[in-house]
Amino acid sequence: MPTFPTRGGLRRLGARAAAAVLLLATALALGCSLLPGPNVEQYAAERPQLDLPAFFGGTTQAWGMFQDRGGVVKRRFAVHIDGQGSGDTLELDEHFVYNDGALQQRRWHLQRAADGLWHGRADDVVGEAVGQVRGNALHWTYTLRLAVGNASYDIACDDWMFLMDEHTMINRTRMSKFGIEVGQVTLFFRKPA
Repeated sequence: MPTFPTRGGLRRLGARAAAAVLLLATALALGCSLLPGPNVEQYAAERPQLDLPAFFGGTTQAWGMFQDRGGVVKRRFAVHIDGQGSGDTLELDEHFVYNDGALQQRRWHLQRAADGLWHGRADDVVGEAVGQVRGNALHWTYTLRLAVGNASYDIACDDWMFLMDEHTMINRTRMSKFGIEVGQVTLFFRKPA
């Protein structure tokens, strides 16, 4: 015959359940994921194969938006990119035009190391960006120094790019500070046909 918890046992179970729910709600509110993220290796067999210098060589256009952690679009922008490189090197000259009229330029200097990892530097990147290409995907991480008013903030970026076809790439970047997500950037790249 089954036994049932006593009234005191229900209270203890209720307290434990409440604590578990509170912990889960706190983790979700802070932007923490309880599930492991994707690994770039899982895209190794995906096609078309991404070749960074081939895709970004010449002129590329991009359109994007920044959403806060609540999903509200805070900024939209267009980017004109001029790229040069081949093999293990790539230089990107990016010109941003934001919906509020603000302009920005970023110059990336990328180099593929002997181990296959891509290393990148730009004036507003703290240290070095490090990434890996597998199949149609690039995953890289870096710290971006963002100017906001008279202050600047170092924001961790977890950046994924997926080649859809020879002319199209989609990019999604999670941005966080102290492990707490502050927003996401979504970009759509298009090469002229």
